Amino acid sequence: MNLPVADKRSGDLQTRIAAKRDDLISLTQELIRIPTLNPPGLHYRDICEMLQSRLSNSGFETQLVRAQGTPGDSDKYPRWNIVARRDGRNSGDCVHFNSHTDVVEVGLGWTVDPFGGELIDGKIFGRGACDMKGGLAASIIAAEAFIEEFPDFSGAIEISGTADEESGGYGGVAYLAEQGFFSPDRVQHVIIPEPLNKDRICLGHRGGWWAEIETFGEIAHGSMPFLGDCAVRHMGAVLEEMENTLYPAMASRHTEMPVVPEGARQSTMNINSIHGGQAEPDPDYTGLPSHCVPDRCRITIDRRYLVEENHEQVLGEITDLLEGIKSRRTNFEYELRELNHVAPSMTAKNAPIVETLSHSIQDILGKTPDLVASPGTYDQKHIDRIGKLKNCVAYGPGILELAHKPDEYVGVEDMLDSANVMANTLQRLLAASSQ
Repeated sequence: MNLPVADKRSGDLQTRIAAKRDDLISLTQELIRIPTLNPPGLHYRDICEMLQSRLSNSGFETQLVRAQGTPGDSDKYPRWNIVARRDGRNSGDCVHFNSHTDVVEVGLGWTVDPFGGELIDGKIFGRGACDMKGGLAASIIAAEAFIEEFPDFSGAIEISGTADEESGGYGGVAYLAEQGFFSPDRVQHVIIPEPLNKDRICLGHRGGWWAEIETFGEIAHGSMPFLGDCAVRHMGAVLEEMENTLYPAMASRHTEMPVVPEGARQSTMNINSIHGGQAEPDPDYTGLPSHCVPDRCRITIDRRYLVEENHEQVLGEITDLLEGIKSRRTNFEYELRELNHVAPSMTAKNAPIVETLSHSIQDILGKTPDLVASPGTYDQKHIDRIGKLKNCVAYGPGILELAHKPDEYVGVEDMLDSANVMANTLQRLLAASSQ
């Protein structure tokens, strides 16, 4: 492959980005201060309008797109997305930066305002700071600096802010992909600024399979449990079998994908929740529970699987486990319900965006980047499967392990370095004709 090169003007580009430091900080803070919590999907329109104002002032044509009819979309909580495009003066490739605008619940343990966007010791704190409003801000600064330095660039730059990545992405990138926004005829290169560390390129992710298992029993008076059938005890048998057979089996499987951290290079499963018996009372209820044998118990499981496995194997493994218990345990009845499934995704190491980003990281940071894969899924899955666009990676500022944690933050220097890498990549891909 003949890669485009960055000329001496890359130094001028870095100077422009350095001059935008305060702008980068204030933009990141402004994004964090819009509490786009998902669920339920708050303030999606507000953040899209804020981005629309910013990007329109930078010469981008913008569209606000509501993903009507997608999971979670309603008149109360509409799923709004923004797609902004700036065409160059000549034909050429389109480079698209996609960032999700939603953030997860705050949780406990914060020592700062989770939506304050405070700048402390060179770090900006807040829910979504690293995952991934810092990456969104860095991509905007990179694009604006590049356009200022190379006004005669070829091709096009797109920036999108999309909904619901934290809950599957169906009201965001999946919907846009279905509408053709990620068609290879329209877009040729995609960078998703997820927080995988500024010196790494993420090629893809493991597969994900989510399901509910429910066991059944018979209600009876709690003082005479022998007259009923305890669904929680049946679920206990399921959990015991998982501990004894399934977890050891998963721990023995390892992938050739460069998944980080190391513990995620094996198959894993998390039990997200468990509930059995009576519904939880309202917080202001002060009475005691009634005395009943629970007649149902439900768990939700989150199974992450390797590229060497497949959906049928994962489903069959759980089904065989449950059927084995049923053959041995009296009155064991269950239901297994699949909630969602995402296949593994992996971009080739020699894909154009991978090689171009690698050279840009070498230029800016002076090192060869690590090529990694993510333990969890992200919106590359929809760009790959629905959009049929394979030239897609995740690259952005932030430390992966801080995502969804209390006191989440993103470093200002990391954002500046990432913005320089992104701008250098734009120069290599879109400014070659001006060199």
